[in-house]
Amino acid sequence: MARVAILRTEPLPAALHRVLLGAFAVFAWILLASLSAPQARADALQPLTIHTATGDHLFSVEIANTPNAREIGLMNRRFMPQDRGMLFEFDRDEPLAFWMKNTYISLDMVFIARDGKVTHVVNRAEPLSEAIIPSGGPSAAVLELNGGVAAAIGLRVGDKVEHAFFSH
Repeated sequence: MARVAILRTEPLPAALHRVLLGAFAVFAWILLASLSAPQARADALQPLTIHTATGDHLFSVEIANTPNAREIGLMNRRFMPQDRGMLFEFDRDEPLAFWMKNTYISLDMVFIARDGKVTHVVNRAEPLSEAIIPSGGPSAAVLELNGGVAAAIGLRVGDKVEHAFFSH
């Protein structure tokens, strides 16, 4: 007579089941976040035009309009294409101050009033410097471009910046 072994499967204890399910969920979330992060940055680019005496200059900019995004800014970046930048948006015209802590690329900082007029330009801010860079007066936005771009396009105080932020 043949013996038949009956295997009995019992469910995992509930606590172990929750731990394994939670670990899987965290792993899946990290994987999806890491795959989508570079795409999210590229999708977030917005057009911005600077009107100078030398012509109209089009850039694609990332937007920093939350405290966290403004705090991180372009820190820890080692490269930025010449036609890119970051626009820091604030609620109103007020004196602003920036620094280059943990920023590895030289930047031009363009301070801009709520009406889109350039109020102050800082050329080639020193990478990694913790020196405070003041706006020199009230500004509602700061545009960071690669160091040397402002001079190359002939950017001057009073020039106009065109972007959706300035049309409110």
